[in-house]
Amino acid sequence: MGQLIDGAWHAGDARAKSADGHFRRKDSAFRDWIEDRPDARFRPEPGRYHLYVSLACPWAHRTLIFRALKGLEAMIGVTVVHPVMLDQGWSFEAAFADPLFGADHLHQIYTRADPSYTGRVSVPVLWDTAEATIVCNESSEIIRMFNGAFDGAGATPGDYYPVELRDRIDAINTRVYETVNNGVYRCGFATTQAAYEDAFDALFGTLDWLEDILSRTPYLLGDRVTEADWRLFPTLARFDAVYHGHFKCNRHRLIDFPNLWAYTRALYQWPGVADTVDFTHIKQHYYASHRSVNPTGIVPKGPVVDFTEPHDRGGPSLPR
Repeated sequence: MGQLIDGAWHAGDARAKSADGHFRRKDSAFRDWIEDRPDARFRPEPGRYHLYVSLACPWAHRTLIFRALKGLEAMIGVTVVHPVMLDQGWSFEAAFADPLFGADHLHQIYTRADPSYTGRVSVPVLWDTAEATIVCNESSEIIRMFNGAFDGAGATPGDYYPVELRDRIDAINTRVYETVNNGVYRCGFATTQAAYEDAFDALFGTLDWLEDILSRTPYLLGDRVTEADWRLFPTLARFDAVYHGHFKCNRHRLIDFPNLWAYTRALYQWPGVADTVDFTHIKQHYYASHRSVNPTGIVPKGPVVDFTEPHDRGGPSLPR
């Protein structure tokens, strides 16, 4: 996908690979915070912020989910990039126009914030129209801002990261991030057999662990849906359509895990969430963009994934 070096775009494969064949994801660069304080540089003001996302990207998907859960659609605008990412990285083409600056590519948004920026150009991006800069491009932090910072500005009530559950949420997030969220990429982008098998075994070890948890409780921390569930969901939603085949995560399909399959359907059917899932974008992006993994760029027609089937998780347990 390329990268920026001192503000200049360089095409080519900028993925974080290593001599041992393991894929290692680089940290996000913009890490400011929206805070509901009078002296804060970034305050939670309706209409001030704009979110750049890909409907294919699981990291960006998290932010769209929290935007919907917290009722922030009228407060925070969204621009969706083209699903296929080629030599210029994420782009704005035809129906995917940039309404703020008329940019052609997302890397131009990055250099508006920092003309000498060096690094990856990733989604999501949370842009501040008042300060004319990127607030944050780290999805885990954006969702926590959406969860709490906008409550005083009229966001839908509900706390998905409650104080009394934070240690347990953080512990689950840590394992799920390394072995599942990023684990599927560690499988798909591995360049040695040993690196692939290490990632594969860790991935399915965690899926087995999650399946066991969900055999005893409807959601990861009981009957209350939390941030941990929403961080896991985007990866599960893409599993059978993309990761099972494209990234060789093929010991089992998601549908072969009875509890994980029911759990994923329950989260998909949560109010507002289904509208954040777009399988056309998801499949076009992975199969047409990753030419080192799928050289022909052919997008498979299957499988059929139906998250609307009934489940046994009960109705939504609204966060308190």
